[in-house]
Parts: sequence; C-alpha cells; structure tokens
Amino acid sequence: MAKRRKGRAINGVLLLDKPYEMSSNNALQRVKHIYFAQKAGHTGALDPLATGMLPICLGEGTKFSQFLLDTDKTYVVTAKLGVRTTTSDADGDIVSEKEVAVSQDELDKALDSFRGTTQQIPSMYSALKYQGQPLYKYAREGIEVPRESRAITVFNLEQLRFEGDEVDLSIHVSKGTYIRTIVDDLGELLGCGAHVAHLRRTAVGNYPNDKMVTMEQLETLLEKAQAEEIPPSEYLDKLLLPMTSACDGIPAVFVDDMSAHYLRHGNPVQAANTPTEGMVQVFVGDNEAEGEFIGVGQIDDEGRVAPKRIVVLP
Repeated sequence: MAKRRKGRAINGVLLLDKPYEMSSNNALQRVKHIYFAQKAGHTGALDPLATGMLPICLGEGTKFSQFLLDTDKTYVVTAKLGVRTTTSDADGDIVSEKEVAVSQDELDKALDSFRGTTQQIPSMYSALKYQGQPLYKYAREGIEVPRESRAITVFNLEQLRFEGDEVDLSIHVSKGTYIRTIVDDLGELLGCGAHVAHLRRTAVGNYPNDKMVTMEQLETLLEKAQAEEIPPSEYLDKLLLPMTSACDGIPAVFVDDMSAHYLRHGNPVQAANTPTEGMVQVFVGDNEAEGEFIGVGQIDDEGRVAPKRIVVLP
C-alpha cells in the first residue's frame, strides 16, 4: 500500500519575492510549510544575495516547472566597477582592485558587445553540474573543471544609472544566462574589473510583477488565519496562480471525456486543430476558460497527442 503524503493536495504557482540572504531551497521549504503542501518545487534558483521573482510550484504544478526553467528572465543588477572577486559577486574574496576611469562612450561600446546572441562560459560558482556535482562545490574546494561555452541571448540591455564606480542595468536574457558572468566580463572589457553588488530578478517569462508576494505577507496571513481560528487556505490560496500559467505560450487543444480518459492512462489520442509538432496544453471541453486542464501532451509521429505531463487529481 502506497504511503500517504503529508499535507494538502494544493495545486498552483506562487510568485514569491525571495528575500535577501535566503537560499532558494530555504524559501521553498518555508512556503511549503506555510501552505502545508504535499509537494513543492521552485523554477530556477536565485543566489542567496539576489532578491526577486521565484515562482514556486505546488502540488501537480511541479510537473510544469520545467517550462519556467526554460523561459527567459529579466534582472536589474548593480555592477561595482574596479573590484573583481572570486565569485563575481559581493560574497567573494577580492581578486584585484583597479582605478575606475571609464567614460560613457567606453561603457556604451562594452555594453553593446553583450546584446544579441553570444557565447558564455558558465561561472565556476554556478549550480550547473559536472559529473553529478554542482560547479560551486568544486570551486569551494579550489578545483577548476572544464566548462563548455554555450549560446545565450540578451534580448534587451538598458543602462539605468552610471555614477562613479557603479552601473545599474536592466537585462532581459534567455534561459541559462549567468548575470554575474556578464558583469565579470564587462569589468574585463573595461579594464578595471567588476562584480555584482546587487541583483534582483524582476520577471520570469510573462508572469505579472505585481502578483509577487513577500515571505512577510505570507506569514502575516498565516498568523491572521490562526488568530481568527479559520483555515489558512482561505487567505493563502487566493494568492496562487493556476498551473496553466507555467505553460504560457504553449498552444492549446481540446478533447472530449473519452479522449481525456485515454490520455490519463498513457495512450495517445487524436484531437482537432493540433499543430504538426511540439507540445500542447490539453483541455477537456471547448475552450480554455471553461475547460478542465489535464496537462501537457507531445505531438507524436502520427500527429496524435501523446501524454507528457498529466495532472493527477484525487
């Protein structure tokens, strides 16, 4: 007999405004505890020194977290010029210090070299894995391991402020882009070195910035519910976005109850108006607004919708 999971079978996505100096995993565990959720997972870690949008998927929503890992993201970063560090952020040891004598023209030229698609070598202090271990574990032991460069795209890079030895930038980038590496490379181009002084993620995909909630707001609502002796879900669940929000941009197809039954049992089905390839969101009914979301399918070689990530509800 399967062991019953502890917690509520609550499904959805919470847009957490991750606080400073808290790891993404600690933030995840606190949210899971506050919601008393059976399952929870985040969608791309933020460094402890970074703040901002950290989508946390609850319950069946965890099945769709990969789509958020693969989406583009936007950051606001403060680059401190003149000081290069081992980790390319304020937490590292100082490698070098140089005088800052950078003109606006020099900065403009350097920034322009990052726009568009370029190659980037991941930082040794990233969570990217090598032989099953994250790179930062090797870095902390003083071990340098080989890393392959990979293509990244900077969709938009805007200078917000340039005062003395500080530059504020807004950067919209593709998945897998390391902002600390961009800042370190910028410092090297300018000949003075640089590191990340402050970093905030302002957007993940098309999620609305104004839907972010802080840890303090969640804890306040939990305490309020406990004081009023009502289920915390009455306040907390209203903050959740639907699971489908993690699948933004994936086309939708609609099936009947019988086809939904086959999909839930692992069988591909025919559906009207399916694309020729790729993934689709699957709804039971005639439209997204009123239909039941049952998961994501993959178009197979015969043009059928094959189950890929299917929602299992009690």
